[in-house]
Amino acid sequence: MSIFTIADTHLSLSDDKPMDIFGGWQDYVSRLENNWKSLVTDEDTVVIPGDISWAMSLEGAEKDFRFIHNLPGKKIILKGNHDYWWNTKRKMDAWLEKEGLDTISILHNNAFKVGEYVICGTRGWFYDAEKSADMKVLLREASRLDRSIEEGKKLGDNLIVFLHYPPVMQSQKCQEIFDVLKKHDIKRCYYGHLHGESTRHSVNETVEGIKFSLISADFLSFSPQLVEKF
Repeated sequence: MSIFTIADTHLSLSDDKPMDIFGGWQDYVSRLENNWKSLVTDEDTVVIPGDISWAMSLEGAEKDFRFIHNLPGKKIILKGNHDYWWNTKRKMDAWLEKEGLDTISILHNNAFKVGEYVICGTRGWFYDAEKSADMKVLLREASRLDRSIEEGKKLGDNLIVFLHYPPVMQSQKCQEIFDVLKKHDIKRCYYGHLHGESTRHSVNETVEGIKFSLISADFLSFSPQLVEKF
């Protein structure tokens, strides 16, 4: 059994918003599918930290979710800034069950135990939030991360955090999110959101005892990254 992760799949199987127009995204759906199938088995779990589908509603995202569902392994997904289909957890859970998409689970104010490891996380927010509205969202996201980790501690000690927004950059830090990670002595954090030229500013190293890793789909050449094998 293994845990893999990959963020920012940006699927658009029902909408006309293909990412192929951007450099490095040519044939990305087939590349993602082929790489996924070459690495992941039905015994594995893949965490997808946001920007999963361009759809505007759950119903509009059905083809994208069906594509993910049909890939090997169990999937744990969380919200990104472009997941406009996102709804209440109760409504999403009910919709997934109704559609028979039972390989997909929602990470939102909760945590999941996978083998001896515990998966925690939330969307996060802009590291440079200054406006009052942004700060309100950021503080809420920090609270959600804290809640997810607290729930995770009830399941085990080996916690791994997944975020959509980067909590650190080369020259800046989202202190509110970073403080939660430090408070709970988190050792590993995976994040997405950054693409193209912006990945030059990403942090893929240990900062104050926390190993950070960028796992945006294009940064990983559309190949899920191994987190743990057990």
